[in-house]
Amino acid sequence: MNFKRSISAFLFIFVVFALFTVTGCEEQKSNSVSQSGQAGSTKTKKVELIISAAASLTESMEEIAKVYETKHTNIKLTYNFGGSGTLQRQIEQGAPADLFISAGKKQTDELLKAGKLEPELTKFFLKNELVLVVPKKSNLEIQTLDDLTEDTVSEIAIGMPDSVPAGKYAEQVLHFYKLWDALQPKLVLTKDVKQVISYVDTDNVDAGFVYKTDAAHAQGVKMILTMDPKSHDPIEYQAGVVSASKHPDEAKTFFEFLFSEEVQHVFNKYGFTASGINR
Repeated sequence: MNFKRSISAFLFIFVVFALFTVTGCEEQKSNSVSQSGQAGSTKTKKVELIISAAASLTESMEEIAKVYETKHTNIKLTYNFGGSGTLQRQIEQGAPADLFISAGKKQTDELLKAGKLEPELTKFFLKNELVLVVPKKSNLEIQTLDDLTEDTVSEIAIGMPDSVPAGKYAEQVLHFYKLWDALQPKLVLTKDVKQVISYVDTDNVDAGFVYKTDAAHAQGVKMILTMDPKSHDPIEYQAGVVSASKHPDEAKTFFEFLFSEEVQHVFNKYGFTASGINR
C-alpha cells in the first residue's frame, strides 16, 4: 500500500508540475506576442506635424502634402489655414504648431522677437502679386483704381488689414493712390483672401483685392488690374519652425523640403515665385 501511495503521490506531483510548466510557457508566449504587437504598433504610429499656413497657400500645400507623405510614410501633415495674423496670435497663445508659414514678413518678425520661432529655421521662400478681381460675368468697366470711386461700384472686399497681409497690402495700395478715405464706406473686411474670393465669386461684392495665385485658380472671378509693386510692401512669404514644436527633427526635415526643387516646381505651378533652392 505504501508503494502504491508513493506512486500516486509521484504522479500527482508530476501532473501539477507539468501544468505549471505549460501554463508558464503559454503566458510567456502571450507576453511575447503582446510585446511584439506593441513594438509593431510603435513602428507604425505616424508623427503628426501641424502646419499653420496662410490661406492663400491652401491648394499648393495640399498637393505638397501628398508628395511628402508618399515619401515619408511615418509622417502625417495636418494643416491649419487662416489669416497670417490670426495664426500668429494662435501661436503666441500656445496653440499647437510645428511650422508657421506666413504671407507677410511682419508676422514672422514678431514671432521671432517673442522667441516663438527658431531663428536659424525661419526664412523667406515665396513671392506673390496683388490684383483686383471682379465677378467673371461682371460688366463693370474698371480701367484704373480711380474707377472704384464711381457709383457703379458699391462694395469692395479686402482682408482685415490688422490680421490679413493681403488686406494690409491693399490698404497700402489705396493710401498710395490717395483713395483710402474715399473708399472707406465701400470696404467689406474679411477674415482671409479665400473669403474675398468667395464674396466676389458669389456676386456679394463688386470687386476685391486678392493674390494673383488665388485669382488664377478661382472659377468665378477674373483679374482686371495688377497692383504696381511700388505701391505696397514686397509680398514675401516666410516659413519658420515653431520653437515649441513637439517634433523638432521632423519639423526641420519638412522645413528643408519646402526649399527643394521638387516643391518649388509645385509653387511655380500655382503662380508663386519661388525664392531659390535651399538658399
